[in-house]
Amino acid sequence: MTTEVGREVIALLQMRLHSLNDLGLTLKHIHWNVVGPHFIAVHEMLDPQVDQVRSMADDLAERISTLGGEPQGTPGALVADRAWNDYSIGRAEAIEHLGALNLVYTEVIKDHRAAMQATEESDPVTQDMLIEQLRGLELFQWFVRAHLESSIGQLSTAGASTETAAASQAGDRARTQP
Repeated sequence: MTTEVGREVIALLQMRLHSLNDLGLTLKHIHWNVVGPHFIAVHEMLDPQVDQVRSMADDLAERISTLGGEPQGTPGALVADRAWNDYSIGRAEAIEHLGALNLVYTEVIKDHRAAMQATEESDPVTQDMLIEQLRGLELFQWFVRAHLESSIGQLSTAGASTETAAASQAGDRARTQP
């Protein structure tokens, strides 16, 4: 791998590191702020996700170091470099958080896939790591979506483009279900 390619891979991995650090914090935020009848199920579902996301972040940081980079894991670096806003839902019903979390996972997975594709030719080791992480992230999103889908596969948050809209749609559907 050339020095230039190494720098490009490091830059990709740094943004993935920021994304996973942010996701880990978001998952804990939801864990602490979830309420309602499905509280315990969601509360307990999130801790293993937090642990695995933190492990994924550690793997990314170590890969950055392996390639000669300096992983940036501070909150200030994350906020300065990120292109997304903080998670926007506070204390809310479990289904509302899951509606919003589904959108968070969609964006993390989309960006992880882009990084995976960008490393296809240049760094198959990094690509393999990203593929494995995608396997876990997609599984977690499936766990979330299982709460949001009808038996015919209709997603209660279909068409929502913001966390607040997704939370509202998920909550509305839950309130109208018998």
